[in-house]
Amino acid sequence: MKPTLLALFAAATLVTARADPLPLPAAQAAAHVLNRIAFGPAPGDLERVTRSGVRAYIDSQLEPAALAWPAALDERLAALETPNRSAGKTLGEFEEARRNARDEAPAALAQRRARVARIARETAEARLLRAIQSPRQLEEVMVDFWFNHFNVAASKGSVQALVASYERDAIRPYVFGSFRQLLGATARHPAMLYYLDNYLSAAPAPASAKASGKGRPRGLNENYARELMELHTLGVDGGYTQRDVTELARMFTGWTFNQRALIGEDQLFRFDPRRHDQGAKTWLGRAVPAQGQAEGEMALDVLAVHPATARHLSYKLAQYFVQDEPPPALVERMARTWQASDGDIRAVLRVLFASDEFMAPASVGAKFKTPYQYVVSAARASAAPLGDIGPLLGTMSQLGMPLYGCQTPDGYKNTEAAWMNPHALTRRIVFATALGAGRLPLGAGAQPAPLQAASSVTPAPLDPQQLESTLGASVSARTRDMVAASPIALRAAMLLGGPDFMQR
Repeated sequence: MKPTLLALFAAATLVTARADPLPLPAAQAAAHVLNRIAFGPAPGDLERVTRSGVRAYIDSQLEPAALAWPAALDERLAALETPNRSAGKTLGEFEEARRNARDEAPAALAQRRARVARIARETAEARLLRAIQSPRQLEEVMVDFWFNHFNVAASKGSVQALVASYERDAIRPYVFGSFRQLLGATARHPAMLYYLDNYLSAAPAPASAKASGKGRPRGLNENYARELMELHTLGVDGGYTQRDVTELARMFTGWTFNQRALIGEDQLFRFDPRRHDQGAKTWLGRAVPAQGQAEGEMALDVLAVHPATARHLSYKLAQYFVQDEPPPALVERMARTWQASDGDIRAVLRVLFASDEFMAPASVGAKFKTPYQYVVSAARASAAPLGDIGPLLGTMSQLGMPLYGCQTPDGYKNTEAAWMNPHALTRRIVFATALGAGRLPLGAGAQPAPLQAASSVTPAPLDPQQLESTLGASVSARTRDMVAASPIALRAAMLLGGPDFMQR
């Protein structure tokens, strides 16, 4: 990048415009809502939301099944094999490729790489296509939130083959529903069982050790029990002890999945009574008699509606949608709704989105976009062709947020402190410049033959006037003036790389 262009971007990012203290005008309210419960505006969105009103838009997004689904997107998703087949079939293909590669023959290694790469690419493509093109934007935002909350890393062994099913079967159906159902779906999915090693956890008894298999780790594994309480439910200050972690781990012994016999099926979970610790337990002050799988189910029942869970999850939701340090009064109201509704996620979101804090002028621009949010929002605003999502995935990786790539179970942070640094800003500017100038190779697709002709479109420079119209009130007067004073070839890049667009 030329030093003069970098200087222009640096000047643009020195000062961030702050919202007017008065109530939000309709256009600004529409832009604010689209930046929070959607991944930013696509062409025409601001006009539609302004015309219908932000409350009507919020209500429609909370009931996504009623929203029309684009036929072209449906066709594109249907053409992807991995997201549309069973967890067992994908896992079987993955393991077969891995076994063949052990021959060390070049052909086997090449075959494995190609098959594994296709699984990873199709999984990521399905996520990005939905996030960018789906009219059910809040649903996609909540998929981002909940997957991150119940994070699994695709880089760990068989998880890569299971991620598509995990998102489809354990996350998507429950993003607005019962937290208890969401909690149970993630607990029983083989991706989580494998990622946090619970599929190997067993009571230290001869029969259990034999059942765990030759050469495998034997005995109790506390990883899932610890993260279940610390991250998924109660929070680090949720009032439990190390003994509670151990007792909970004993309650979840035997929760595993079938890695061989059920190839072709989605429901790989199974409870193995031979591995289960049959002894009595005491957990969170409760006596837990030996009940097999029911012990773990009881624990999920308790954790889902626990007051500490209500506070912890309400805080995380408010932090994601309002401010990095969310207003305590809002968190408290959300937590009360959580408990009163037995963890009804949609009910809690209604309280959040109806709050004065959510629509307050001080909330406008108070959230810094994560790399995922930034890249997806840029793709939406630019309406760029999406024949190949590779450049978008590459940008996320360069920005430190590879899709499905967080190694730790706590997921990616969503605060400004985690992502705002000079190197990251420079990388975003490089991406904005390439996208704005039409140099990002998104048009040449790796699509199945029937879709290649439609998706192989040569990128063109973005029209800065159209882009500015799409972003509407998201662009401050200061940024508009700087863009207008810049060479026309740089204006689209200035809009996508300026401070206004990096915030939401």
